[in-house]
Amino acid sequence: MRVIWPGSVINSVAAVVNTDPDVAGRIKVVFLPDYNVSVSELVVAAGNISEQISLAGKEASGTGNMKLALNGAVTVGTLDGANIEIRDRVGPGNFFLFRLTADQATALRRSGYSSYGYYRSDGELKAAIDALTSDAFTAGERDTVQPLIDSLLRRDEYMVLADYRPYVDCHDHSAEPAWADQDRWTQMSILNTARSGFFSSDRTVRDYCRDIWHARPVPYPPTRWQPRTLSHRVRDRGAAG
Repeated sequence: MRVIWPGSVINSVAAVVNTDPDVAGRIKVVFLPDYNVSVSELVVAAGNISEQISLAGKEASGTGNMKLALNGAVTVGTLDGANIEIRDRVGPGNFFLFRLTADQATALRRSGYSSYGYYRSDGELKAAIDALTSDAFTAGERDTVQPLIDSLLRRDEYMVLADYRPYVDCHDHSAEPAWADQDRWTQMSILNTARSGFFSSDRTVRDYCRDIWHARPVPYPPTRWQPRTLSHRVRDRGAAG
């Protein structure tokens, strides 16, 4: 069996969605290959929404979400990694929060989490997964996506299915109404930029030195040799005259 890796699955879905006359001009699925800093400079500056949807407790701290917030994108995200600091800085009203907390995710796992139950109980979610296993996107090779389906229905380490409905509701009831009110969205965007000064490399290195490495700055000794500036030369010449 030939396995389609996630990027290829996305491209297979894109081939169908992007040519569907019902959604043409309204939505487009794009997978960016060879993503790097140069590409991110274009994407980040153009982003309106920053999707930061990692399972709480799994992401140490990202930096892409900081760059997007600094460029005015409003975050749809979980209480995970730098999202927590971003929400604290920009304000809960300028951040779209959804999903389980780290403690809730741990408790759910310990209680015997089963993603299959979410699949069976949510008709829209079931239809989406069933579409992946059908021939709707794979051009006669429906078995090629089976590893992806197995990871969702049997393991689901990142509890994707548990958070599917909260994620959709967050967009439907929070992000979309905010976007429809362009004055409100503009204000949220500006506040994301204005309040992101905390996320600077200078502050980060300073905090790491103080709190983690316990390293103290080495003061520059003013009595030792210094490069002579123009003002020094002017003063010296005046004294000599």
